[in-house]
Amino acid sequence: MDSCEKAKIFIKFDGPVIVGAGPSGIAVAACLQENNIPSLVLERSDCIGSLWQHKTYDRLKLHLPKQFCELPLYGYPKNFPKYPSKKQFISYMEAYADHFNIKPKFNQTVESAEYDGVWKVVTQDCVYESRWLVVATGENAEAVVPEIQGIERFEGVVKHTSEYKSGCEFRGKRVLVVGCGNSGMEVSLDLCRYDASPFVVVRNSVHVLPREIFGFTTFGIAMALLKWLPLRVVDRLILFMANLTLGNTDKLGLRRPKTGPIELKNATGKTPVLDTGALSLIKSGNIKVVEQGVRELTRNGARFMDGQEIAFDSIVLATGYKSNVPFWLKGSDFFTDDGMPKTPFPNGWKGEDGLYTVGFTRRGLLGTTCDAFKIAKDITNQWHATTSILKHEFRLKSCNDINIFRK
Repeated sequence: MDSCEKAKIFIKFDGPVIVGAGPSGIAVAACLQENNIPSLVLERSDCIGSLWQHKTYDRLKLHLPKQFCELPLYGYPKNFPKYPSKKQFISYMEAYADHFNIKPKFNQTVESAEYDGVWKVVTQDCVYESRWLVVATGENAEAVVPEIQGIERFEGVVKHTSEYKSGCEFRGKRVLVVGCGNSGMEVSLDLCRYDASPFVVVRNSVHVLPREIFGFTTFGIAMALLKWLPLRVVDRLILFMANLTLGNTDKLGLRRPKTGPIELKNATGKTPVLDTGALSLIKSGNIKVVEQGVRELTRNGARFMDGQEIAFDSIVLATGYKSNVPFWLKGSDFFTDDGMPKTPFPNGWKGEDGLYTVGFTRRGLLGTTCDAFKIAKDITNQWHATTSILKHEFRLKSCNDINIFRK
């Protein structure tokens, strides 16, 4: 034990320690609570769902219908729309935690977690010990900020989408949006609504799908078809319907990958863009597509790989997020260097020595719900087995005590 640990408070906890109070962490806590198993949720921020509360833009809505985005054992209020807003989803998470009496310990940044007979989870002021550790920090713990040559020369504002709230501060400005995923497209759409001029960098191929097809959600159609048809057949059908609805996106500079959208999502985690209005603004020229990567930034703009230079007032980095597990989980080879379980879904929820993971399926809240139930069931079985052994030992001890008294 080093001198730093000696200065910390030691807490032994009978139930599992859950790291992260986002949707994944509170989902596991709720499933455990339903089985009368206590859990301790540690959260580095000051609230539940800190990514949603502190690091998302104001106009964000769920990209999928609410029935595909429910947490286990507790549904949305009936008056919520099909695609709940950011504020509605936050209120749902808070109501969920209240319903299951989940009270995370906030402002507890995990510095390290390591197995030594028990799991020892070290924060800035405490050391928690438990038989079980649930890693619930998820795929989106830290913003990915690329190294761009010349960024120190650029005189305008540079922001990651984790800092972007609305296009209000960019009114009338030329803005380079680096990244063409769902966030990049929605930020570009939001910028247009504030009379900014967005240019979106589309360096790689991307699947753009309509959010709904003929009044039905694209995701719902895909899930229904997958019950009856092979994945690649479903991909072809979805792309056929998308082309009927959206037209040929290649002509807009949005080249489709050769691999279908569902197959690509399962293999790489790359989510297709569900169009919420950006595509029509690309067609009208209000959002301009730049089909080249950024070579370097200049004092007042960017130089692209083809040598073209364009002036910009601001830059928004829609470059996504990454796991932070490798920074604090020690002595375990369960995760890759990128902080994702080495074993793919649906078997990546359980490691060795009481280690569990949730929120790393690349399948959103559907994957979270699936893994939360599995984790709770597994820990509950161990809990009851241990309890039975202790009761048996207690009975034996009591009988021995009685026999000693009789003597």
